[in-house]
Amino acid sequence: MSGSRIVTTFTSTDSIVKNEETPDELINPFVHHLELTSTYEKVKTGFFTVVVLPIRLFFISCLMIAVWVLACIGLYGLSEEELRQKPISGWRSKLKSVASFVIRLLFFACGFHYVKVKGAQAKAEEAPILAVAPHSSFFDALPVIILGSPSVVARAENGNMPFFGKLINYTQPVYVWRDDPNSRQKTIQEIINRAKSDLDWPQMLIFPEGTCTNRSCLITFKPGAFYPGVPVQPVLLRYPNKLDTVTWTWDGPGALKLLWLTLTQSHSSCEIEFLPVYKPSEAEKADPKLYAHNVRLLMANALGVPTTNYTYEDCLLSSKAKEMNIPVSSIIIQTHKLRSRLGLVRRHTEERLLQENPDWLTSPEVQNVTCDKFSALLNVPDYDVHLSQLFKLFLKETNPSNVIDFREYMLCVCIASEAKQGTNLIKLAFKLCGRTINSSQFVCIMNILLCLKADEALKLFDDISGGSQSTISYGDFKGFVKDNPDLLSKCGNLLNDDNYSLINNNSHHLKEN
Repeated sequence: MSGSRIVTTFTSTDSIVKNEETPDELINPFVHHLELTSTYEKVKTGFFTVVVLPIRLFFISCLMIAVWVLACIGLYGLSEEELRQKPISGWRSKLKSVASFVIRLLFFACGFHYVKVKGAQAKAEEAPILAVAPHSSFFDALPVIILGSPSVVARAENGNMPFFGKLINYTQPVYVWRDDPNSRQKTIQEIINRAKSDLDWPQMLIFPEGTCTNRSCLITFKPGAFYPGVPVQPVLLRYPNKLDTVTWTWDGPGALKLLWLTLTQSHSSCEIEFLPVYKPSEAEKADPKLYAHNVRLLMANALGVPTTNYTYEDCLLSSKAKEMNIPVSSIIIQTHKLRSRLGLVRRHTEERLLQENPDWLTSPEVQNVTCDKFSALLNVPDYDVHLSQLFKLFLKETNPSNVIDFREYMLCVCIASEAKQGTNLIKLAFKLCGRTINSSQFVCIMNILLCLKADEALKLFDDISGGSQSTISYGDFKGFVKDNPDLLSKCGNLLNDDNYSLINNNSHHLKEN
């Protein structure tokens, strides 16, 4: 597109925006509630479902078949290697433009009759990478078409999807294998190669958040788009609809419900805003995370939303915790988030500590640990704000000495790393503590897994022990739970058995004492 453009340069010392990070607990970007509350909406949806929806589905089906045929023709005779090594050209490129037009017609049939565009899209020479946020829906495919069908970063399994795989492959995407630890480096290298290539590659479009949110904030940007150190153009997405039928989050309506409610709207609005090209400073080129952080602040300010420390991994963790009936507010979830940000999960720090000191789960040697000692044990600088937050999670109001019981921290980490969907986490906790536990250990376990307060847990311990035992076994606990339906429902999936990995796919396996 032609027109005047401003190439903006920011450095790490520039005051980019006045945007303060919002504490995670104040905002949950992975939740979306959608209900038809008014009589008007219910009647309108019913009418559109009967009269308009069948017509729209007919045209959508015809257009999808047409674009799939075009993609098949455009990819005919090309190997996967050729798609990765050089951009398509000639008649294949022209056919891709036709396919993009057909997809735009498809979205028109979905109710996206027009898209408001603000600003100008930079040329590939000016900005090889488009950083698009917030990412909130599968309808974000529409902005991809409006942006000229650039190459995208997509999950590898998407390329093998029936029907849609052909369409995705036609954009010559960079595929990511999220479960492959080596895939990250390969993906980054391919992005760098394309961004700095002399070949006529299309612009690379990346959703740096890495997952869908409800657009209430911008979560942590993954640095992949910023590793090449080339200029990027920030692109903002908005869906200013009275009824939000497009937002697709982990905790919210399913894809089919969203599709149904969107197709039964008379019109759905979408807005795209191109910000000036962001040219990185030397400091940002050397530090992709700084580059990503500064671009995120700039985009959040333009959107008028806060930023938070949430990541894609937090989203995955929260989703799996929900499957196991572990409260998102649980200390086990908060601990894992902070450990991830400190790099402890990646380095398996606590695993090595436990291998060197196998008695630390029960030894009084580490019963009282100060913040300085906590920092030294985990080999994390004591000035790190996340370390301070992690330490405070295990501080007790009744303890004026400003020390924590390191055994409780290690128990929480062990439960998290051993957790599996359906695994009997309570039985695991008993085993880790030596099969029989005293009241203080029981309070710790109930706080970690069920978020019970100390007085509630102590009362429960007394009820189980009958007030006459100083320790209880898992058998005592299980027998009591079976006779108390309220407690059984609260324990939920924590008493089940399965073998599906939950929090840490590389979880260590503790030896029985």
